[in-house]
Amino acid sequence: MSELPFTIEPLGQHDRSGFSCGRDPLDHYFERQVSQDIRRRITACYVAVCNASNQVAGFYTLSAAQISVTQLPDRFKKNLPRYPSVPAVRIGRLAIDIKFQGQGLGSTLLINAIYRSIRADIAAYAVIVDAKDDAAIAFYRHHGFLDLNAQERTLVVPLAQFAKAFSLFDA
Repeated sequence: MSELPFTIEPLGQHDRSGFSCGRDPLDHYFERQVSQDIRRRITACYVAVCNASNQVAGFYTLSAAQISVTQLPDRFKKNLPRYPSVPAVRIGRLAIDIKFQGQGLGSTLLINAIYRSIRADIAAYAVIVDAKDDAAIAFYRHHGFLDLNAQERTLVVPLAQFAKAFSLFDA
């Protein structure tokens, strides 16, 4: 069996200086601010490390969030308790280094983030994302996310939509 090309792990003492996804705000955040957000317990950050070069190939962040039930697409409101909001996990940032783009790593990181959210000890109803541009919107829609009512570029998917698929790996 061949070794996987990437290892996904919490951000630690990884060299971030050479990371470039082609979007200055994301590059700046990853190089200069993410460690502060981790220390403040505002976010958790996970990195995909290339096993061949030990280079950070991509990253994503997770944080706690909530969604007003009135903002959910109608089809997601069925069978929800009559609470004003439901707990969620926010994927705040997801980026792939230019050298690794086009290899499916973005999808792999998204799936890993959803899996971590399902397996977490704290319950959440959904995952939400704030897409930065039209390409990001298309990426998330491709993976089953729908627009969150009244919030431009914010998309949502219930975690239950993926839970059954992940149960295959838990057997």
